[in-house]
Amino acid sequence: MTRPDCTASARGAPQDAPGAATGAAITTVDLAAYYGQSRILHGLSFELRRHEILVLLGRNGSGRTTTMRAIMGLVDRREGSVRIFGRETISDPPFRIARLGLGYCPEERGIFASLSCEENLALPPRLGDDRMSVEEVYELFPNLAERRRTPGMRLSGGEQQMLAIARILRSGARVLLLDEISEGLAPTIVDRLFDTVERLRRLGYTIMMSEQNLEFAKSLADRFLVVERGRIELALSAGEIDERSELIHRHLGV
Repeated sequence: MTRPDCTASARGAPQDAPGAATGAAITTVDLAAYYGQSRILHGLSFELRRHEILVLLGRNGSGRTTTMRAIMGLVDRREGSVRIFGRETISDPPFRIARLGLGYCPEERGIFASLSCEENLALPPRLGDDRMSVEEVYELFPNLAERRRTPGMRLSGGEQQMLAIARILRSGARVLLLDEISEGLAPTIVDRLFDTVERLRRLGYTIMMSEQNLEFAKSLADRFLVVERGRIELALSAGEIDERSELIHRHLGV
């Protein structure tokens, strides 16, 4: 796996929201998140810059998934600030946050098991005018083209993951939050997903990924945040990842 070229393809980069500030797609300041009375995130402050890949590293239970869910408003309570393209969203419901161009792919994938692949692709609401057509999705994921009439429950784990990502792309979301997309998949499928994320970067998407698989992530990401116990313990550029690998592995528990 090699680090991808950042040049947009001929299809063109997704269009940013009108009036969007340059620089950051997402900015959090002192973000706290709760499930019931339990506080899971303890004041996270970071930026996801437009057209970059930012990877959240950490062991299970570190708060990586909750960080994504808090950005989307899918927690019981949030405090602090979450700005999407410069707009404050801390009090907004999830559907309004999604309409700003965010797409969340949860670890459990969330596809409709009884519907065919093609029926799943017909359901996402339109969040932008530049959403991928079904034909473009099939060009990106040839496996799904072959299985277009297959119910979701009969797809392999890798195909279900492809379908979950494809549904977001059908909506026209410009910012993708991808939670543990390589988890539990065969190495050959992980390599295909690597190629997919690499291509999405070239198309100009902004991507935040949650990963424990450092080898999968390190050739893709521009920056890394190591999350532990709901706090950011390390912030690293791609160029620092190898020289700090021993420290990272200690945080990851591997």
